[in-house]
Amino acid sequence: MGELVVGIDIGTTKVCTLVGEVRETDIYVLGVGIEPSHGMRKGVVTDVSALSAAIMSSVHKAEKSSGYEIGRAFVSVAGGRTESINSKGAVGINDSRGVQLHDLERAMDAARAISLPHGREILHVIPRSYSLDGQSGLRSPLGMLGFRLEVEAHIVTAATQTIQNLAKCVEDAGVFVDRFILNPLAAGDAVLTPEEREAGVMVIDIGGGTTDLAMFIDGAVWHTAVIAVGGQHITNDTAAGLHLPTELAEAVKLKYGHADPRAVSSLEAFPIQPFGEELPSKVQRTDLAHIIHARVEEIFELVLKEVKRSGYDGLLKAGIVLTGGSSQLPGMKTVAQDVFHLPVRIAQPENLTGMAETLRNPAYSTSVGLLKLGLIMDLEDDRRAALRKQRRGLGSPGEKVGGVLRAIFGRLLPKEEDEV
Repeated sequence: MGELVVGIDIGTTKVCTLVGEVRETDIYVLGVGIEPSHGMRKGVVTDVSALSAAIMSSVHKAEKSSGYEIGRAFVSVAGGRTESINSKGAVGINDSRGVQLHDLERAMDAARAISLPHGREILHVIPRSYSLDGQSGLRSPLGMLGFRLEVEAHIVTAATQTIQNLAKCVEDAGVFVDRFILNPLAAGDAVLTPEEREAGVMVIDIGGGTTDLAMFIDGAVWHTAVIAVGGQHITNDTAAGLHLPTELAEAVKLKYGHADPRAVSSLEAFPIQPFGEELPSKVQRTDLAHIIHARVEEIFELVLKEVKRSGYDGLLKAGIVLTGGSSQLPGMKTVAQDVFHLPVRIAQPENLTGMAETLRNPAYSTSVGLLKLGLIMDLEDDRRAALRKQRRGLGSPGEKVGGVLRAIFGRLLPKEEDEV
């Protein structure tokens, strides 16, 4: 028996609420609620009421299909000027039993103690590796004898205003935010293999408003970034290049679009009705492919620039894993191979059961990843809270109240019979 959790993936084009049971070998999906997104652009809230309404509708659909009342959830975040840095923290060890859990926590606290500009807050602090008395590259130094423990941690920060606005939208929809999780971390949890993480891999989640990336090396997160260009920009380019309404341009992109002009026959054409024309006209499919290729190539070049800036471009032995709704556009894999000169594959969530048919699609990688990764992060928080209580002797009133509420209510409540 696993634990029931809820994830709400809030994107530029859709809001997806999932209710799932996280088990050892799979995720059993009990409820799904998918709703078009309104009031979000490039990962930033632009209309609180519109986005709240979309979230509320998505949550209601998930409640109806699962039979549970949703009170709290893990929520995705992208955009909002997210940034990442790597920080080190060191502490002395004076325990004859060697390194203990509380020593790891003290080292993480030291790494977390960074100076933040006004208006920014820490979203994640994730350990990369440890060193003990100069011996580096340790995964877990627990029980090892030494005098000086050092941790290198990956820290993700975001604009406080963006996080607060997103939290307000979720809470206005009647749901408490359990925690925010950066999109590419969730997507990576859903689609990457352990072997890829060890060898060195980058997941690129191409959504509607942003392209999110995370680099995993030696099994840990080494770098994350969010680029404010995505699938909607391809649609906008199509609309501008062919003089079409945006809605029609999206339909044309999905039906006839291709990111690699070399793979399209020069004889292929399709009918459209541009602005100002009384009758439909024919457009060469290669013309559309050239429009799309230019934007897709730009997206991957922006990602490559970020990779080179990180300094880890020579460490991605397993190459690139593409996911997200826009990764399904024909020709994306070829263009990525041309830009990165690395192995490339397109991935979708695996090991799903229950109401999972719709979710076996790259567009839902972040949605699925929220469930398992959120639970892992929550368990880590519980462990840290327990260690802090041990160090102080007693927990704070807030911790006590939070523990009691979780014990009583858990994450989900069965809905009343007349509400199901």
